[in-house]
Amino acid sequence: MTDALTNLTGAILAGGLGTRLRSRIADRPKVMAPVRGRPYLTYLLDQLAGAGLRDVVLLTGFMADLVQATLGDSYAGMRLAYSAEPAPLGTGGALRLALPLLSTPAVLLLNGDSYCDVAVPELWAFHQRQRAAVSLTLCQVADTSRFGGVRLVGDRVERFDEKQAAGGPGCINAGVYIINRNRVEEIPPGRPVSLEREMFPAWANDGCVHGFLCSGRFLDIGTPESYTEAETFFRAA
Repeated sequence: MTDALTNLTGAILAGGLGTRLRSRIADRPKVMAPVRGRPYLTYLLDQLAGAGLRDVVLLTGFMADLVQATLGDSYAGMRLAYSAEPAPLGTGGALRLALPLLSTPAVLLLNGDSYCDVAVPELWAFHQRQRAAVSLTLCQVADTSRFGGVRLVGDRVERFDEKQAAGGPGCINAGVYIINRNRVEEIPPGRPVSLEREMFPAWANDGCVHGFLCSGRFLDIGTPESYTEAETFFRAA
């Protein structure tokens, strides 16, 4: 743990409906899907608490009241705040809506439906060392077809490849980001915005997006099959 991390605000995208998981979790949002007897979201919170963060904002949407009623205003010594979408705003719109709650110069943002076993202090050190505006955690996978790929030149992100049937090995976006607050301010307010399809490519064109390669394990719970894998994944953690 480093003192610097106590000055980094955490945020988790927790507003997803989880359409593909409706057959498994019809009564709750995706982040509240049970894994080994507790909500999946708590594994992400454990990761942030273990890194030494003190403040976390949950970007909620579908069944926002259930998330807040379950977790309350603190978790593992961290203060929890909530930013609830009045209507679906996408990943970028949800982050922009939460801007008043992001008081630090940068935010550590996690996708709420994936888990990457990244060393957060190392990611933060990389972000500062590169003087990056945006740092994306990347994982190497054998098949990028489900996720789409990320192309690097050195450690700068050159472009994002769309999902393709013939994916092959490569780097994927692992859903853990550090984004400077002044870049969050650039996201258009009050409308749906996608970080992945709109903001990240635009920022990459500016040359300010860096990719941090992580060798840790990666899990996405977006499909019934991968959700089933979560039981084994966290048993091995």
